[in-house]
Amino acid sequence: MESSSKGLLTQVTQFWNLLDDLAESNPESYEKFIQQQLKQGKQLCAAPEPQLCLQTRILKPKEKLLFINLCQWKRIPAPQSTTHPVPLSVGRPEDMSETSDVYTIIDVAYNPDVLQAAEKDQVRKDQLIRMAMKCIEEQLQFTLSHFYHITKFKIKGSIQRMKQNLMGIQTDPTDSKEKMRKELTLEQIRNSTVSNPDDFPHLLLPKDHVSGKTGCLIEEISSTEIQVEMKRPAYELKFVVDQNKKPLKIELKVELPGINSVSLCDLSVSEDDLLIEVSEKYRLHLNLPEPVNPEMTTAKFMKEKTTLIVTMPLM
Repeated sequence: MESSSKGLLTQVTQFWNLLDDLAESNPESYEKFIQQQLKQGKQLCAAPEPQLCLQTRILKPKEKLLFINLCQWKRIPAPQSTTHPVPLSVGRPEDMSETSDVYTIIDVAYNPDVLQAAEKDQVRKDQLIRMAMKCIEEQLQFTLSHFYHITKFKIKGSIQRMKQNLMGIQTDPTDSKEKMRKELTLEQIRNSTVSNPDDFPHLLLPKDHVSGKTGCLIEEISSTEIQVEMKRPAYELKFVVDQNKKPLKIELKVELPGINSVSLCDLSVSEDDLLIEVSEKYRLHLNLPEPVNPEMTTAKFMKEKTTLIVTMPLM
């Protein structure tokens, strides 16, 4: 350890001597170098910028509403190429409450280039979202609902709270062990801003994206526990036609015995498929026979019959 410190001190001394020589021999290059370093330092000190906020649910270990703040941060290194892993950083979960509602917030940061490249590519954006959710499950030992939707607001909470969370800063540490863990996280982030992207979790984009293929927006993430416990409910799918027998819309009736509230039902509809998840009890994923209009889709829950009715106008 002592020899390593001496070697580092020698390197630092040599670096400063080189800067002194540069300042005397070429003042313009010296000034340009200093300005460049200040600019880069300012960028690395910048707060993460919120990109979008997702709403989903934590199913295990305890069911709870979850908001995921997806943000861009220049401290996160960019992937070396489209075939290399994509670095991301996951903050610690924080429980919040508004009146009687209790929910959890988790912050996830990508490099700005990664998110900007996916801004106009819905398939790639969905893949990055799924990657973030998978990383949360693996790191925090959570089981998340496969359904999510993008909220109208870009961030849940404040930017300052997000920055403190991602940097591992706690204003009031509960114990010394937790404080040491946060300081270690901060040190890892500092080191990664220089030349060590391997400190961040990495996930590969699906091969379909690398080869240029596209697929449905709902990507099934395997989970043995969910597949065993969640049953496929009975359902009826039919076309609703006009007087000339022209199909106008698709109507889906799903029987959900034991469910007494629509708040327990998560529904996701794309042009081509539909996903329903109900409080760890039921799961139904259907490929639709004709393209539908997700924005005009409506759903109602008949409490007396414990039946969910989804009406999807055709495109």
